[in-house]
Amino acid sequence: MTPALQHIPLSAPVTPLLDTICQQGEVDLQRMRHLAPETLPQLAHELRQYLLYCVGQTGGHLGAGLGVVELTIALHFTLSTPRDRLIWDVGHQTYPHKILTGRRQAMLSMRHMGGLAPFPKRDESDFDCFGVGHSSTSISALLGMALIDGELLNHVAVIGDGALTGGMAFEALNHMAHSQANALVIVNDNDMSISENQGGLAKFLDETGADGGPEAWFTALGFTYVGPVDGHDLPALLRHIQSLLVQSGPKLLHLHTLKGKGYVAAELDPVTYHAIDKIEPIHNPVKASGPTYAQVFGAWVLEQAARDERLQVITPAMVGGSGLAAFADQYRERLHDVAIAEQHAVTLAAGMACAGAKPVVAIYSTFLQRGYDQLVHDVALQNLDVLFAIDRAGVVGEDGATHTGAYDYSYLACLPNLLIMAPSDRQQAHAMLQLGYDYQGPAAVRYPRGAAVSAYTENSEPVALGQARLLRQGSKLALLNFGALLAEVSQVAVECDATLVDMGFIKPLDTDLLGKLMGYDAWVTVEDHATVGGAGALVAQWLAQQVASKRPRLVTLGLPDEVLPHATRQQALAYAGLDRAGLSAAIAAMLTQ
Repeated sequence: MTPALQHIPLSAPVTPLLDTICQQGEVDLQRMRHLAPETLPQLAHELRQYLLYCVGQTGGHLGAGLGVVELTIALHFTLSTPRDRLIWDVGHQTYPHKILTGRRQAMLSMRHMGGLAPFPKRDESDFDCFGVGHSSTSISALLGMALIDGELLNHVAVIGDGALTGGMAFEALNHMAHSQANALVIVNDNDMSISENQGGLAKFLDETGADGGPEAWFTALGFTYVGPVDGHDLPALLRHIQSLLVQSGPKLLHLHTLKGKGYVAAELDPVTYHAIDKIEPIHNPVKASGPTYAQVFGAWVLEQAARDERLQVITPAMVGGSGLAAFADQYRERLHDVAIAEQHAVTLAAGMACAGAKPVVAIYSTFLQRGYDQLVHDVALQNLDVLFAIDRAGVVGEDGATHTGAYDYSYLACLPNLLIMAPSDRQQAHAMLQLGYDYQGPAAVRYPRGAAVSAYTENSEPVALGQARLLRQGSKLALLNFGALLAEVSQVAVECDATLVDMGFIKPLDTDLLGKLMGYDAWVTVEDHATVGGAGALVAQWLAQQVASKRPRLVTLGLPDEVLPHATRQQALAYAGLDRAGLSAAIAAMLTQ
């Protein structure tokens, strides 16, 4: 057995076997399929070394990819990809897949603007037959393909035990069993999503025996079940995959793998090494940037828990990302990690509110989309007392379009009873979280990923419900800022001697203050959100309803109506014209028209 690697290579490793097969196009895999099976463990070792090197250079998801190296080789060795359909759930584990499918030379561009996407992407490669980024979708998509393709192709979905906690996966399993489609589901069981898996499903998958456990359940459902199998045993993987592919109907192969396999640090600490930052040279240390918005939330929720025993925190498998690690240590009994089950998270909060608790749902903007029906019917329509702490709002950076939180104003503002706030700095974030908690009814505070700057400390007035802040009195041009771009907007306000308003509230808008600005020549709204249906659109709607002899000209600046490229947050904001230079140019162009 190849020993686990101790360090991430800082220079390209020597990979003679990988070199012989990784050239351009489909021929790569044809060469691999002609290798003697006994050479494949050496290929797995080299693939792991190269994966570690690439992620060390670019940053990105690491542990999940290390855990599926053998499975990736076995699948591409056995299947006739890209003709056969192979779908990877979530996509965290697809870096080895990309290396083997003609993208080895481009791996150092991963997560960079113009480079490879961090997840499977249909327009990037024929080998990526379905784009993913959120979890629990693979079985549904695969079944859709299998029902149309019929018996002409092999169909395989790889889904982790963490992704199985999403209800959509069970809906698809139920339909696959009913349809008796000829497809293979591979459950990559490593006891992890980003953190350790929670709930009864994790225990269920560990049970064995004819009287219970996954074999009895999946067999009763209508699947041919094999497992659990060591997912790092290449000969066993090849044997079981080949055997199952020739059988008809729905099949399920249950694997046990180790997240971070082959790299000692990741094996010992799979949570930390789920994803890593780019490894910087010793002489170029990363500079501290102050607390993040997630850390501001984490500090606030600890304070509030000490003050109010009603507080309960709910998160869908995002304890670390949402800043809740310390809360988990101190208030374990009041933290409910529901795993990857966003719909359940929202309705769970609704039930808690009905029972007299004060639930706080810590969730990313892009993941709240998945619980939208529950947000509408179970919280908003019933006017229940739930606070949503919405992290990763706006542009998120290198994870790209699947994780960008560009739409929450649009899908939240149309709901009755909902208070919506967008803090512009860390002091306001803390104050708005408290205001939302004290508010009687559903409330949402949305904030971006990254450092929570102190953008305008000279104005220390307390946050009042529905009241914007007039931060600078200037010319007859008013800049209306929504959210965390205030530092950039305030610089532009000085440059063009504009009046600066930090709106703070998306719903309700401060229409009293807007009314006082009706005599201005122009308003410019700025938001880290899609312009279609965004805060600027709400201002435009209000303005169109006013009866006035003079209305200001309105320009709305925000994210364009397109899929944004993956890039750093600053690069993406610059692409959208939301950095200082872009804002200045847009306002200058407006003033000359």
